Amino acid sequence: MAPPKTVNPDLSVLKSESKGKWFDLSNGNLSVKDVPLLSQVPNNVSFKGFSSICQSSDAPLPLFQRVQSTSYKGGFLGFTKSEPSNRLMNSLGKFIDRNFVSVFRFKTWWSTQWVGSCGSDLQMETQWVLLDVPEVSSYVLILPIIEGQFRSALHPGTDDHVMICAESGSNQVQKSSFDAIAYVHVCDNPYNLMKEAYSAVRVHLNTFRLLEEKPVTPLVDKFGWCTWDAFYLTVEPAGVWHGVKEFSNGGVSPRFIIVDDGWQSMNLDGENPNEDAKNLVLGGTQMNARLHRFDEGEKFRQYKGGSMMGPNPPPFDPKKPKMLIAKAIELEHAGKARDKAILSGTKDLSHFESQVNKLKEELNNMFGRKKESATGQSCGSRSYNKSENFGLKAFTKDLRENFKGLDDIYVWHALCGAWGGVRPNTTHLNSYITPCKVSPGLDGSMDDLAVTKIVEGGIGLVHPDEAGDFYESMHSHLSDSGITGVKVDVIHAVEYVGDEHGGRVDLAKAYYKGLSKSVCKNFNGTGLISSMEQCNDFFFLGTKQISMGRVGDDFWFQDPNGDPNGIYWLQGVHMIHCAYNSMWMGQIIQPDWDMFQSDHLCAKFHAGSRAICGGPIYVSDSLGGHDFDLLKKLVFPDGTISKCQYFALPTRDCLFKNPLFDSKTVLKIWNFNKYGGVIGAFNCQGAGWDSKEQRIKGYSECYKPMLGSIHVGDIEWDQDKEAMAMGEAEEYAVYLNQAEKLVLTMPSSDAIRITIQPSAFEIFSFVPVTGFGQAYKFAPIGLTNMFNSGGTIREFEYSDSGVKIKVKGGGDFLAYSSSPPKKCYLNGEEVGFQWLADGKLRLNLPWVEEAGGISNLGFDF
Repeated sequence: MAPPKTVNPDLSVLKSESKGKWFDLSNGNLSVKDVPLLSQVPNNVSFKGFSSICQSSDAPLPLFQRVQSTSYKGGFLGFTKSEPSNRLMNSLGKFIDRNFVSVFRFKTWWSTQWVGSCGSDLQMETQWVLLDVPEVSSYVLILPIIEGQFRSALHPGTDDHVMICAESGSNQVQKSSFDAIAYVHVCDNPYNLMKEAYSAVRVHLNTFRLLEEKPVTPLVDKFGWCTWDAFYLTVEPAGVWHGVKEFSNGGVSPRFIIVDDGWQSMNLDGENPNEDAKNLVLGGTQMNARLHRFDEGEKFRQYKGGSMMGPNPPPFDPKKPKMLIAKAIELEHAGKARDKAILSGTKDLSHFESQVNKLKEELNNMFGRKKESATGQSCGSRSYNKSENFGLKAFTKDLRENFKGLDDIYVWHALCGAWGGVRPNTTHLNSYITPCKVSPGLDGSMDDLAVTKIVEGGIGLVHPDEAGDFYESMHSHLSDSGITGVKVDVIHAVEYVGDEHGGRVDLAKAYYKGLSKSVCKNFNGTGLISSMEQCNDFFFLGTKQISMGRVGDDFWFQDPNGDPNGIYWLQGVHMIHCAYNSMWMGQIIQPDWDMFQSDHLCAKFHAGSRAICGGPIYVSDSLGGHDFDLLKKLVFPDGTISKCQYFALPTRDCLFKNPLFDSKTVLKIWNFNKYGGVIGAFNCQGAGWDSKEQRIKGYSECYKPMLGSIHVGDIEWDQDKEAMAMGEAEEYAVYLNQAEKLVLTMPSSDAIRITIQPSAFEIFSFVPVTGFGQAYKFAPIGLTNMFNSGGTIREFEYSDSGVKIKVKGGGDFLAYSSSPPKKCYLNGEEVGFQWLADGKLRLNLPWVEEAGGISNLGFDF
């Protein structure tokens, strides 16, 4: 569906309702509804109402009018300094004894939740803070934004002050005064608050669009596979082919695949500029590599069409990727041991060097001698192989011909091309090694190998004037080769290299403009997943077109820092990232909860959250490493998924709690299905951010069973127009997926109490009970063999004499029925069923391929 037609409304014409201004800044206090919010506000801080700052907008008229109708609830904060600078810090005042939830950057690329009760509890690089104001039954959001060439973030100050930092990222771009460097908004509903605030900022800035304004990639309804954890940088056509084949043979065919890092033409400084780097395996070894041409690397260029489909396909050992990875890990550990010895002052390093060299030789021998390229083409920057029978184009054609349900094939690339950008003098574009300058605001973030490597090598930056040509050069070739989209990673590296280009805001604008134009031309406007992007620069500047992005850190199957318990506690951390980031990112993009591995020790834990997250579901299974029984609880045989209607968010009673290491809070997330609501309760306790050590670590004392309570009122029914009526039901049937239990509840009933084990969960499906006929009551639960049973109900209607239901999927159908039906019909044929005195109505449904998996059920009463 096309986005609505935009207009340029004049804000001076449409005035907000005469309700008075809810914020007041006077006598050193910022108050909301006469309640002091911030005290000791410096006299150089200003507050201005929304309409006094925002005079026009390119927003669609309905959106603009909606914002205008609530503009009295918000306004802008600014400040003035005596001297201009490229980085300015100023207090906005202080607060104490007021609960807050916030999101801050714990790495350049990734953000997470943090709670506290005073200004000094904030973390550096806070992207927003939501304050609880129970005195007036309201919530207030303080949202640092963009003004001109400056972006902003919140920081902790001394004596509980809240500091705002405005920075340009360039010594050449300085300023001393701001009128609208932060936005504040108040509302009695925290979910409406986020909608209203981000809508107001969208209308004000005109540099991004909300999710509601944009089409979303069709991946969102499908199951997929990403190659990363299966191969790392060793990805090659034969491995991808065997991976897709394994899923197909297992009865869970991916509808999309993402060929992750390792497919490109990249090499390292000092190597032959016309040849790909050899024998790279682990992430980290490629972080100084740069593109030397814009088509696929030699591994994919030499693919010959039909070679995997013939009677004698190239030999491939499915165990080899894991063997290479294991050997590369050995080499990495040996290198770390050598580096540790150097730091400790060890003089004789011969043993360490011998071990490193030995492992290098063993790894190279495992790769074996590379074949000569089958293309016979040179590797010039634009000398693409036009043959239909070779390279990426031939490979994608073969994949689609052999695996009929495969709709989309995406590939990975960094925003700047590769991790290290584009190698100078190897392409037709003007690229040059640009030193990286990391903002002091990130001093409080976690140590990160990626940052270390990128700063060490600099970025081969294509001049921003050529950003459009840069992306067109990559994407036009990919599109012509059968690639339908890209996963764009390492996005916020661009903030490091803005010094000579008008600062980070102007540089980002140039790159995002070129990227968006290319996505529209080459990938249908929607074929992009954003990643490593969780900073307000990206969301306020890069999302006019981009409509889907990651809301969590990477899925880590174990702790890279060596904590053996990290295989468990890291999984809960991932869920917290995703749930709380969705509160703000979900206003602008479709939240993507990232991949996981179906054979991981906590795979079921992840699967439960993905089932109700409302986004795509994809895994990064290694070859031979699949739990198909688990995947079939998420995925239909046709590769589509039992998806919720909205994106999952934390329940209201979790907002100001710490579900990671307070030893008492269960994470609860809510969502909607077409005919009901759903709550997932997850025990994520056992790890989290340590603000002193500035890292995420385990809190083993919290890794224990938790008691939680679930109530139908935890679902925010008013957040979806179609769901509002369901929230007014007098009675609900509730199905507990893991306990396989069906109960009835009412809004006046006590909460359901449950104990959840560590790294475990329960999914509660709430379905309104419908009354019809002569006192019959009915509620369709759906297929209980799926984690999100309610997502299998596609249509439901009733009359005085019975009900009709369309169900997608095969398996165990369950409904609540107050009385046994007289007859049951399945696809027009009368069939038997089971009804129990507790109201459980059951029968088994087949998967009918010809009907797209849809069963037509009818019950006569």
